[in-house]
Amino acid sequence: MAVTQSISDHKRPASIDAGLLAKIWQKLSRNVQLSGLVILAIIFLLSLLPVLRLVLTAIAPGGEIDLAALGSRLTGPSAVRATLNTLDTAFFGALLALAIGAPFAVAVAMTDLPGRRTLGFMLLLPLMIAPQVMALSWLHLFGPSSTLLGAFGLAPTPGTANPLRGRNGIILLYAIQHAPIVFVTLRAGLSRVPRELVEAARSSGSSPRRALLTIVLPMVRPYLVAATALAFVSGVGNFGIPALLGMPVNYLTLTTLIYQRIASFGPSVLPQVAALSVLIAMLALLGVTLQALAMRRTGHRFTAGMPARFALGRWRLPLALLGWLAILFMLVLPALALVTTALIPSFGVPLTWSTVTFSNFEEVLFRQASTSRALRNSAMLAGSAALILAFGAIPLAIGIERFSRLSQRVLHGAIELPYALPGIVLAIACILLFLRPLPLVGSLYGTAWIILAAYLMRFFALAMKPVATAVGQISRDLDEAAAVSGARPLRRMLTITAPLAAPAAVAGALLVFMSAFNELTVSALLWSSGNETLGVVLFSLEEAGLGTQAAAIAVTTIIVVTLLLFLLDRLGKKLPAGVLPWR
Repeated sequence: MAVTQSISDHKRPASIDAGLLAKIWQKLSRNVQLSGLVILAIIFLLSLLPVLRLVLTAIAPGGEIDLAALGSRLTGPSAVRATLNTLDTAFFGALLALAIGAPFAVAVAMTDLPGRRTLGFMLLLPLMIAPQVMALSWLHLFGPSSTLLGAFGLAPTPGTANPLRGRNGIILLYAIQHAPIVFVTLRAGLSRVPRELVEAARSSGSSPRRALLTIVLPMVRPYLVAATALAFVSGVGNFGIPALLGMPVNYLTLTTLIYQRIASFGPSVLPQVAALSVLIAMLALLGVTLQALAMRRTGHRFTAGMPARFALGRWRLPLALLGWLAILFMLVLPALALVTTALIPSFGVPLTWSTVTFSNFEEVLFRQASTSRALRNSAMLAGSAALILAFGAIPLAIGIERFSRLSQRVLHGAIELPYALPGIVLAIACILLFLRPLPLVGSLYGTAWIILAAYLMRFFALAMKPVATAVGQISRDLDEAAAVSGARPLRRMLTITAPLAAPAAVAGALLVFMSAFNELTVSALLWSSGNETLGVVLFSLEEAGLGTQAAAIAVTTIIVVTLLLFLLDRLGKKLPAGVLPWR
């Protein structure tokens, strides 16, 4: 009897615990379902809704599907010519970017080249500098009014055409701007080539060159294809370079054609530019698909082991010197051209100790209302986007972790869609989305809010990637232990996940700020009077013939971006592997 009573007393708490666990499970299930719906709604609003609105306007501008009208908009003479120019410059720019980025990737990832990490870091700077700043620096380097070349008596004859204007200049700057993409992508593959294969080839009598050509390069062929595809996509959507180098000589690509039509006719041509935007998006997604297919073929090509290395021997110093000469030509000389242009009072004045002045910096930073306002607008918009995305990325990354692996891939693909699309396509989508009044807030068109919304959509993926990587590396045992102790989901996020993922969130915020601070592609179509950004003002000053003031703005943005890059590099030790491409 006593034994029976004892057993009964022992079982009662167990039944109570089971009931309590069932209630907790039901509550958690409801919370998970609710949070899942919120996550899907956010991703839909920031990633899918703008694209769907753009496609709907392109194929059904009047509310009914009209493919004939779509075809006529895409087959007009100007559209066909701009399409061919886009494909031409993007393709050859990608090939030249491969020729520049691949040797740097091999040197940094597989050799004992002295200073290779610094060389890799320097090569990545063009990717962080706005395309219009890059174009402006080269224009001031080789133009007939070049202050830098004029100081040495090497400037072209006044009145001669700038050799950078037109097709060849666009291809050259596409290559320099997108070579870092090739470098980062290819280096990821080269760092995984097993050392044993190269050593076996060398022991069999193969020279380093033969081992590189017959073993290493065939193994990283998918990475070569992926890198070229990404460079092509970047060229298709580039606006800053063809705007400064192509528009003055009427060499139009699809992005500059859209800009010209919107600037000339306003919202009345939205169905036409929506069709052109869909064409750009299709070209970009074709390149992204090719890149994804190429990367799917990389998994079976590599085995575990130490990365392969080549000893350069007596060629170490000559090749290092060659690398630094390339950096000097691609980065240092154009930057010096910008600085020297910004330090003279006006074009045509030679650079001497007596003519050096900081009046251009004082004018654009303090005295000129439009430029100082643009500086504040860019800082506020970029900073707001960075803060919002940094704070929102952590709970979103935690919520996405609860989905299945397949669902996670789909959601991350949706998040990356606005970043994969060219910025001008997203700008047109935002105009279509926010032109008509919305409930409670009215129309956002012509306000700074539409630029902020576009930045949130555009750079959503930049903020999410490092945070998602960091959250995925946090052991779930910590969260489960806190849950067993009675901590609610919000408390667990604030006390466990958020502190561990905070460095990655800061890195994502800095990446967003750098990208948005002097961007032009999105804001070129969305700005309005009083809401100018730095990229827009720089472009306007150059078009107005105030190149010295435009150079002062460009130098300022380069200084800001460089300082943020060094800050990111210092933060790199606390970040998950792969967040910073130069580490």
